[in-house]
Amino acid sequence: MSDAAAASSPMKAMILAAGRGERMRPLTDQTPKPLLPVGGKPLIVWHLERLAKAGLREVVINHAHLGAQIEAALGDGARWGLSIRYSPEPEGALEAAGGIANALPLLGNDEPFLVINGDIHCDWDVARAVYALPAKSLAHLVLVPNPPHHTRGDFLLANGEVRADIQAPAGNEQVCTFSGIGIYRPQLFAEIERGQPAKLAPLLRVAMDAGRVTGELHAGRWIDVGTPQRLADLDAELRSL
Repeated sequence: MSDAAAASSPMKAMILAAGRGERMRPLTDQTPKPLLPVGGKPLIVWHLERLAKAGLREVVINHAHLGAQIEAALGDGARWGLSIRYSPEPEGALEAAGGIANALPLLGNDEPFLVINGDIHCDWDVARAVYALPAKSLAHLVLVPNPPHHTRGDFLLANGEVRADIQAPAGNEQVCTFSGIGIYRPQLFAEIERGQPAKLAPLLRVAMDAGRVTGELHAGRWIDVGTPQRLADLDAELRSL
């Protein structure tokens, strides 16, 4: 699938890059978190390269804090064979769901799209996004084993379905952490007023209660680059490869 998808895919992708990066201060006082260097290139460029390799050509990036720097650094995406469009947000940003809803005019109101948190590093095969979302689902989430800094987890994965109740898993059910990668139908965000802040988790929980969220477990590399130390650790790892 990866080789076929690499030719071109109509699916659009969005990278969430509007966060202030409070936990990364003082690094983010003068530089937006997506542009922090890791392994010799800005964090967000790793995402752009993977999207380009998978054939996802149209990318939307939202921004708020120091957003002009992001646009200046990445431009129109032509150097990666991409078409990048930007969705500016007010200072303070709109949270994940609010940012996605605000960008729907660029993402489209009909077809599913891929969304990736800009502050993660992950080797999940993004070419899978083209066919990962079942017809019944409003969302398909990529989940990962709970990391040391988030041992409680976020959601329960059971036979490919994701549920919000993480209490007392049984059998082959597993409590996992949301990776920050998901494929969504625009309908999930239909009730959010554009320009208004909205969190993603409550929307997902409603859809989970209706049995309309699926997921998969990714056991490969995944790092939430949420602190200067984790950024430094990832930088050292990538430079050693």
